Amino acid sequence: MKSFKFKQFEIQQSKNVFRVGTDGVLLGALADVGHASHVLEVGTGTGLISLMLAQRNLQANFLGLDINEEATILTKTNFESSPFYPRMSNIHQDFKSFETDKKFDLIISNPPYFEESESEKDKIARQTVELNFRQLIEKSAGLLSENGIFSVIIPIEAGEVFILIAKENQLFLNRRVDIKGIEGSKAKRLILEFSLIEKDLEETEFIIEKSPRIYSDQYLELTKEFHVFKKESRG
Repeated sequence: MKSFKFKQFEIQQSKNVFRVGTDGVLLGALADVGHASHVLEVGTGTGLISLMLAQRNLQANFLGLDINEEATILTKTNFESSPFYPRMSNIHQDFKSFETDKKFDLIISNPPYFEESESEKDKIARQTVELNFRQLIEKSAGLLSENGIFSVIIPIEAGEVFILIAKENQLFLNRRVDIKGIEGSKAKRLILEFSLIEKDLEETEFIIEKSPRIYSDQYLELTKEFHVFKKESRG
């Protein structure tokens, strides 16, 4: 498959690994990585999100996990070809059985979110076959540092249940970003950030397109250090 070129790195892709998409780009650009020293990404896919975060935080060290062996190989390739490689590593690992004494300042994931179905398309990456929300939340809660952040992007329909399960695991919602595909439409995605510390909730709205196939100024500003495109269109 054709590679995806960003300003400071390039993503090699595969038909058997979930491709570069808007959800990953938004999470990589919006997640709070500023104060993190140790970052864990659950389900790296191509490695896109970790690479974007590494560009935004020049001190942090990154560890990526993926249960898909082909994704693990692809992530390694993309990490090694990037200028951030000395700070980046990844392993072929089921998050449910992942064990470490280390605590992480940021745990980030663009998790599987469709219920299991007959479709084989991107089955592991898109369906909750290998990792469901409860498993992701429970495991992450135990791996966060004292001031750590757990950050995800999920469909808005799943938000209420996700927040409830997080609360059951003593994870407090600190930040919520409602993402609209186009101006005037209903939100379709949520970026949620949790921590072990209860704080005032920060709520914002993000619009991807101001009209069909025309990016919003908000999106252009957010991704200007990553994308190369003309301002008036997706280019």
